Amino acid sequence: MTALSPGSADALLFDLGRVVLDIDFSRAIACWAGHAGCAPETIVARYVRDEAYRLHEVGKLSDAAYFETLRTALGIAISDDQFLEGWNAIFAGAMPDIAHHLPRAARHMPLYAFSNTNAPHVEYFSKEFAGLLGHFREMYLSSSIGLRKPDAAAFDHVVRAIGLPVGRVVFFDDLAENVEAARARGLQAVHVTTAADVGNALKALGI
Repeated sequence: MTALSPGSADALLFDLGRVVLDIDFSRAIACWAGHAGCAPETIVARYVRDEAYRLHEVGKLSDAAYFETLRTALGIAISDDQFLEGWNAIFAGAMPDIAHHLPRAARHMPLYAFSNTNAPHVEYFSKEFAGLLGHFREMYLSSSIGLRKPDAAAFDHVVRAIGLPVGRVVFFDDLAENVEAARARGLQAVHVTTAADVGNALKALGI
């Protein structure tokens, strides 16, 4: 983890999935398998995050077009509404203690979110977790900004929008490749692998 100290940051930047919001993709698999009348293992064996997935995440492929690629790749004849039901079922609640950490941190400095996500997920979690997400001054979402992690251009865009020196921003993410990419662009970064990591980082910052 980045060596943090009191006074070493002016803003905190959080990934959403598995940092703020708990994600369980098996819930989507189970939902789709139920509608399709097949074993979940069949879908697991065929599902990949391919180019269509990435295009959907940056707003360049419609929901209907993406679900059609899934229909073909997974070999299941379910409706768009059934795909959407499973797609949004992945949100399993807030990560442990994050509802305590965010308001406490927000009393000390501005909080921002930076997440690779798609329009249906944004519509869902913006309503379902409105109170929790309300602690963020701004959310930079791949489907809105047209850029996604770990691309350097995505980090540069977000840092410019925040308007602070890059080294004064601390970024939290659960994926090592995103943490490494953030550090390569000059951000301080924390790899979140356990529920305690966010709290430990805030403590190191004197929050």
